Amino acid sequence: MAGGSMVPAGVSKERAEEYKGRVTAYVVVACLVAAIGGSLFGYDVGISGGVTSMDGFLEKFFPAVYRNKQRAHENNYCKYNNQGLSAFTSSLYLAGLVSSLVASPITRKYGRRGTIICGGVSFLIGAALDASAVNLVMLIFGRIMLGVGIGFGNQAVPLYLSEMAPTHLRGGLNMMFQLATTLGIFTANMINYGTQKLEPSGWRLSLGLAAAPAILMTIGGILLPETPNSLIERGFETKGRKVLEKIRGTSDVHAEFQDIMDASELANSIEHPFRNILERRNRPQLVMAIFMPTFQILTGINSILFYAPVLFQTMGLEGNASLYSSAVTGAVLASSTVISIATVDRWGRRALLISGGVQMIVCQVMVAIILGVKFRGDEELSKAYSTLVVVVVCLFVMAFGWSWGPLGWTVPSEIFPLETRSAGQSITVAVYLFFTFVIGQSFLSMLCLFKFGIFLFFAGWIVVMTIFVYLFLPETKGVPIEEMIFMWKKHWFWKKIVI
Repeated sequence: MAGGSMVPAGVSKERAEEYKGRVTAYVVVACLVAAIGGSLFGYDVGISGGVTSMDGFLEKFFPAVYRNKQRAHENNYCKYNNQGLSAFTSSLYLAGLVSSLVASPITRKYGRRGTIICGGVSFLIGAALDASAVNLVMLIFGRIMLGVGIGFGNQAVPLYLSEMAPTHLRGGLNMMFQLATTLGIFTANMINYGTQKLEPSGWRLSLGLAAAPAILMTIGGILLPETPNSLIERGFETKGRKVLEKIRGTSDVHAEFQDIMDASELANSIEHPFRNILERRNRPQLVMAIFMPTFQILTGINSILFYAPVLFQTMGLEGNASLYSSAVTGAVLASSTVISIATVDRWGRRALLISGGVQMIVCQVMVAIILGVKFRGDEELSKAYSTLVVVVVCLFVMAFGWSWGPLGWTVPSEIFPLETRSAGQSITVAVYLFFTFVIGQSFLSMLCLFKFGIFLFFAGWIVVMTIFVYLFLPETKGVPIEEMIFMWKKHWFWKKIVI
């Protein structure tokens, strides 16, 4: 069967109504353990912003920024504007971009577990290097190893969760990845709040503790079962069926097993998944793999989470207060993700994305107005208005936490046919990390240039992405992962493309 076969995605008919099984403790535990991979990314996002506001860290590696920070009348919007400091944050994401593409053939050939283990080991090495760094080169090299770990983990974990989860709970279980990410952010913020009192070396403890989730991810990868989809794709049909029966809690898995077998047959006939993904029938999935992670970053969330302590200090909050405020935003993000887990398989993906988008637009505009009217670059914002900004930022983070945060990962990981699934997830992760790199590298300069207008910049993008979801994203709730092709054929726009 050639790559241009007329059989769509390898599945010839819909069998969703024939799927049997229940939610087993085995699959829930497997998903929980795998989702720990998300905590690596979350911990790094949370820890970076706190560390880059610590005097001991700045004085050792970025003395120019440290001197600017000490100047009482320095323009608040620009005092952290330093490309070297931005490179510390964003180098990880450039490394992750490259490694996510490398991870695709590894995930396909050796399974999801192997990629998860590689990611955990790489992250562990990076944490050790950063915690013991004696110069900027060593620090950046550690960041690159962390990036490799994130590239591998973000490539494999969402796929693992989507393939292990039963259809009717796939959204909620897949979001365990995002929940782990948000808990990683919150944990990092709380650690920063404690270690900033250990100047001048508290930053070493903050960076070194990244080894904890890395160890958990590595051990989890060793102990986890492989997904039935991956086993069958690699020729282990009997073992794949046994795993499928175990995770579904029944021996009556014929319909789901047949869907996986059909998808696997086509997948194994494809020699070049990245070339195949460009075919017309895969166009809607490719568009989503590019636009969903792009839009997720263009909400502005990573900028807020990376630089929350820096951002709050810019507004005049003292060091301790700024770290405390960023810890609060981390807690809000984690709690709102739980809301999404509880509702995504009941209300659907579209409803959460659209409602979250509307709330984020309102919040970004409110912050821009407050800063534009009440905040001048060479003065501090009053305590009352600083508090109001923190509250509105928390409302923004809450909306992101139940919408684009988890669903930016969930939707791309569940829409690809088996033949292009690992390649599609690699594209998703690479695009995500590319735009994370771009925004991470440019945010401090953009804050200096645009000032309060930076929030209007992100609000404009949220308007665009909300319209995009309304028009072009079909509802994936309740659709079996190997039958997604039929969903595109029923959509008002995509049915014109995939025929």
